[in-house]
Amino acid sequence: MDQLFLAGMIPSTLMIVSPILIAAIGGMICERAGVVNIALEGLMSIGAMTAAIIHVLLESSTGFSIPLALLFASFAGGLFSLIHAFASVTLKADQVVSGTGINLLSNGITVFICQLVFGMDRSRSYRMGMKAGFLGIYPTVWIALAILAAAWFVLYKRPEGLRLRASGDHPQALAAAGVNVIIIRYAAVLISGLLAGLAGACVVLTQDIQFTVNTINGKGFIALAAVSFGRWLPLGVLGASFLFGLSSSLAVNIFNIRSLDFLPSEVFNMLPYFITLLTLVVFSGKDHAPRALGERE
Repeated sequence: MDQLFLAGMIPSTLMIVSPILIAAIGGMICERAGVVNIALEGLMSIGAMTAAIIHVLLESSTGFSIPLALLFASFAGGLFSLIHAFASVTLKADQVVSGTGINLLSNGITVFICQLVFGMDRSRSYRMGMKAGFLGIYPTVWIALAILAAAWFVLYKRPEGLRLRASGDHPQALAAAGVNVIIIRYAAVLISGLLAGLAGACVVLTQDIQFTVNTINGKGFIALAAVSFGRWLPLGVLGASFLFGLSSSLAVNIFNIRSLDFLPSEVFNMLPYFITLLTLVVFSGKDHAPRALGERE
């Protein structure tokens, strides 16, 4: 019985993995360009709020509310990421402090906007979110895989990817070759914001029925950990995202495994974060980060 249940967890696991993978790809691109982006959590919250508002307001009047919600959420995440780009690239501020500021800003501004639109600290519930397709697999899975393939292709098969990787490893040499490092880093931060906003929309439209301040609930930090654990490589990020997404799925579904029902619920709730911390500690011996990551030129 438990084996059948675990097999049935595959669609829900992929649903949880997809937004983590999308956000992690954005974080990987940003950090390969040399900019630390711990603002993924806040940018995902901005995207989730935007998607929920668009979907609620347009659900009854148009059949394209979900695609529009995804589009506007991505745009909102990209717009807010420009704050991080301006602070860390143009002003050369501490990148960790800038990212932390965006995370704190998102906590307040999402509640404020929901109060303006709905008169409460969350969005109104919508009737129907994103529907699962064949074998119960959500379209977000295919979106995440397509983004992963595109990121790999650009990073390793296109000259733009070579310049982006050089921006994170040897920015002085890249500048000496006549390439504008600032533009590349701005583009990388913007892409990470677009993808984080999209990831937040995927969370709220598949795993919830409304936006609240707890919708993201650490998924942005898990995505950030997946970047480090995946050694800033596309396939590594894929594996790390699946591992962390699987642990999150177990935390949600493990109550139905009778052989483990003697454990308190708190054990399952802490499982994703415990596995995240454990893997980072175990695999932190070697530094695979871009050489100029976090440096203020």
